[in-house]
Amino acid sequence: GELENMEYIEYITSFFSLQGNLSTFNINDGFSEAILRGFKKGILRKGDYSNLEQCDALDDMRMHLSSTDYGDFLQNEPSPLHTVTIAEKCTEKLVAEFDYLRSQSFAPLTKFLDYITYGYMIDNIVLLITGTLHDRKLEELVDKCHPLGMFEEMKTLVSCHNMKDLYNTVLVDTPLA
Repeated sequence: GELENMEYIEYITSFFSLQGNLSTFNINDGFSEAILRGFKKGILRKGDYSNLEQCDALDDMRMHLSSTDYGDFLQNEPSPLHTVTIAEKCTEKLVAEFDYLRSQSFAPLTKFLDYITYGYMIDNIVLLITGTLHDRKLEELVDKCHPLGMFEEMKTLVSCHNMKDLYNTVLVDTPLA
């Protein structure tokens, strides 16, 4: 009697807790998953690369990309198109999509996306330290930093005037500390 009722209650409780996990997946992760599926669908295919291989000029490449998900990112650029411009616009698109995904995600995905940015942050810090050692202006160096590695405290690094200040600031005030 009573033991069977307890086993039944445990069974029902475990069943509904399992159902709760499956039915609430989309609350936190559904939109992020949809974003990623959309990004995956937009990746260039073999046929797209074949078309790009046949381009004689960068403006031809822009024309072929206009029929893909990458079509609008070069649309407002004047001719003739330069490789530096393409690289900058590709980076801007990557960073915008990455930031959008990160802003729409929940833990643990948010933490994982933060980990991805740490490598870029380290590269930016190394660039700033190396530039400081070679007496380059930090304002110029900050412009050369990768956008995925930018962080709020980087603005305080510009106020550092020597290696010791820069070292102490990096170790104390940044996400890398």
